[in-house]
Amino acid sequence: MKLYFHPMSGNSRRVLLVATHLDLPLERVLVDLTKGEQRLPAHLGRNPNGRVPVLDDDGFVLWESRAIMQYLCDKTPGQTLLPPSSDAQGRAEVNRWLSWCTAHMAPANALLVQENFVKGLTGRGAPDPVEVARGEALFHASAKVLDTHLADRTWVALDRVTLADYSLAAGFALAGPARFPIGDYVHLRAWLQRVEALDAWQRTTPQR
Repeated sequence: MKLYFHPMSGNSRRVLLVATHLDLPLERVLVDLTKGEQRLPAHLGRNPNGRVPVLDDDGFVLWESRAIMQYLCDKTPGQTLLPPSSDAQGRAEVNRWLSWCTAHMAPANALLVQENFVKGLTGRGAPDPVEVARGEALFHASAKVLDTHLADRTWVALDRVTLADYSLAAGFALAGPARFPIGDYVHLRAWLQRVEALDAWQRTTPQR
């Protein structure tokens, strides 16, 4: 299987975390976002949205990071990151948080990453204070929900690491340089430290 990715992409990191956890070998093909390679015809032929990651499994081309995460689990007998379809409630609990991540936490994180990190990385000027304020407001609204949920839990869903943890944690990989206002969320920070201690996290941390 080939993965078209960029090492600083949180969406790519989600897939790498799952593949590493499941010990699935992936041929990594760099799409250099800083050079705009995601907008070239070759990549648009793989993903018309011009985004990474994209998985190519012997001609089956799949985009959207969370769909790829689930696909990798479905291809791996005995995995525990995603409950089987026979466990409807357990699977729904994981999918609930995957959906929540997509709709709420990820957009807030992405806005702060764009303004406070990507602009500087690509020489596109200073952060827009209006957008930063909007991102921080969105961040606080979602972080409060996640922090409260984690007050009496070790992991986001069920009693073990699942796709929900990897999906959400990948969005915090750039929390420092993107200046996420995470300081007051003690339960969220404790959970993130637990994820960062996992072997899959350590093995997929990019060298910047």
